[in-house]
Amino acid sequence: MQKRIALLVVFTFLITTLGLAQMGGGKRPSPAASATCDLGGGKTIKTDYSSPRMKGRKIFGELVPYGKVWRTGANEATTFVTSSDVTVGGKDVPAGSYTLFTIPNEDKWTVIINKKTGEWGIPYKYESDELARVDMEVSKLPSPLEDFTISYEKSGNGCTMHIDWDTTRASVEIKAK
Repeated sequence: MQKRIALLVVFTFLITTLGLAQMGGGKRPSPAASATCDLGGGKTIKTDYSSPRMKGRKIFGELVPYGKVWRTGANEATTFVTSSDVTVGGKDVPAGSYTLFTIPNEDKWTVIINKKTGEWGIPYKYESDELARVDMEVSKLPSPLEDFTISYEKSGNGCTMHIDWDTTRASVEIKAK
């Protein structure tokens, strides 16, 4: 009887431990991250994403192919939530929740703002749900950045969103309406 109870306790422990690891209790190779922009007057933008690492790999043009839709991070698709109407690169985006995808190229990126939310990321099959495609400026970072990062830099009545990884920076201006 004691052996059965001990076996049941060990079995329960293993199942619980494995279940927690699968639900995010374990360490993810591309951890969750977020970035926010305070537009003032209680207006905000928040972006949630998973941050992959370079790990010695060639990123753009290989791991992330040029000219193809990318989930812009890892794991679940990247979210973009704005509490008020904004313009992204000059295109109107009403307050709400969206998914961000990008199309990286060497000299220009495109950010896709998609109305469909909750998807895993790729393959991309959500063209009919697109709100806008906006050009992003591309520049070189002074040194390689190991962790994929999305950040906001305050500028006037808005923010500039930066997507940085390896030696690449893609940027787009976002303004409050």
